[in-house]
Amino acid sequence: MNYEKLTTEELLKIKNLGELKESGYQPKSIKEELRLNLIKKISQKLNVFEGIWGFEETVIPDIERAILSRHNINFLGLRGQAKTRIARMMTKLLDEYIPVVAGSELNDDPLAPLSSYAKELIAQEGDNTPITWWHRDDRYTEKLATPDVSVADLIGDVDPIKAATMKLSYNDEKVIHYGLVPRSHRSIFVINELPDLQARIQVALFNILQEGDIQIRGFKLRLPLDIQFVFTANPEDYTNRGSIVTPLKDRIESQIITHYPKSIEIGKRITSQEARLEGKPIEKIHVPELLKDLIEQIAVEARSSEYVDEKSGVSARLTISAYENLVSAAERRLYLNQEENTVARISDLIGVIPAITGKVELVYEGEQEGAGLVAYNLIGKAIRSQFVNYFPSPEQKKKDKEGNPYVLPLSWFGEGNELDVLASQSDKEFKTALHQVPGLEDLVTKMVKELPEKEREFFMEFLLHGLAEYSQLSKKLLDTGLKFKDLFSSMFDMGAPDEEDFDEDDM
Repeated sequence: MNYEKLTTEELLKIKNLGELKESGYQPKSIKEELRLNLIKKISQKLNVFEGIWGFEETVIPDIERAILSRHNINFLGLRGQAKTRIARMMTKLLDEYIPVVAGSELNDDPLAPLSSYAKELIAQEGDNTPITWWHRDDRYTEKLATPDVSVADLIGDVDPIKAATMKLSYNDEKVIHYGLVPRSHRSIFVINELPDLQARIQVALFNILQEGDIQIRGFKLRLPLDIQFVFTANPEDYTNRGSIVTPLKDRIESQIITHYPKSIEIGKRITSQEARLEGKPIEKIHVPELLKDLIEQIAVEARSSEYVDEKSGVSARLTISAYENLVSAAERRLYLNQEENTVARISDLIGVIPAITGKVELVYEGEQEGAGLVAYNLIGKAIRSQFVNYFPSPEQKKKDKEGNPYVLPLSWFGEGNELDVLASQSDKEFKTALHQVPGLEDLVTKMVKELPEKEREFFMEFLLHGLAEYSQLSKKLLDTGLKFKDLFSSMFDMGAPDEEDFDEDDM
């Protein structure tokens, strides 16, 4: 009988050690198991890490090399770079089922037992030793490193209640209650945020990683645990909460550096995949592609902003949460006006400010400005960056001999006219307001290639926002939306300047 060719149904029919031996089963380490299954996947050109975008030519090849080398892995990267998600997906490289001695707390291999329980049971029962089958999804243990994690949690401790109940001496190995690491024998064990683990706890992992023995309250046990360790960490200079002690770092064979999406297209793909839009009337809400670009551009601007702490990073969760809020802003307007459908607007980006403020760590200057104002300015910078992909730069056009194409709408505002774009405005009111600005529709029709009819007013609003970001118009945040007016006249407004009008309550 060839064990490797048995179907899942045939495997699960094997109930004892004798039947397992007859099947031709041979023990193999988890690292060898991962390696062999990865070789099959690569040979068949199958993607192990489905849904992980932007790492195809960088991180994933590093992971595959580490697995082929049978290495323990440390993922080093800023927040929101899919480190833990990749670790969880490594279970796909495990065999679907493996045999375990029934009742053993260390998930003993029937042909290579570790625990005294399994050894004694096999000695007593022989080929009649009962076995169970362990699914790959259960062969994954994850622990978040926090300051209160103890050696007992990870490695184990003497259990006095167990000793008293079983009437055992404290010299007997059976009084030990094993921690998470020994119980993860033949599994993938992940420690998230490793630098947060106290140095003395990190030291307790030394022998397990290299020598294969553990020490618990005076017991020195030779336990060659078979574990694929995966650690995740932020760069050491990210936090002063702690760091990885050097001898432990030396024992982790592969350190793989992750990164943020390198293009807006990859970012959009991740956001679209991860955004939770179940139950929302998506078929009634049209989100222009430019608006999706702007969501990703906000994250790009945040990662280079002088107000945001570069070392802490800007998580991909920012764009995911922001996109969910954007859709919800349009959804809320849909219900308020009892409309059949709507198009998301640039002004709906005001609704994503709460999603931004909770996702960025500000430096001192940013704290002085205020999280709300920093988020508002990031949106403005994103609009400015994307504006020149659709319209000529107003700064450049002012110098051209051909003349400024924006003169007509700017003149209208210069005559003292103002335009309010309100969050709850119906589509009809929104269109009416925009179409009263002369030259706006013509500019959009002329300059935006392949303009969808339903996005006409969206781009008209975008043009106003762009002109405001290039200091051609004044844009003022209201309690219920935005006000556009002439820049020159706004300088003489007796009210406070635009930015100072921003209040955290506006969010």
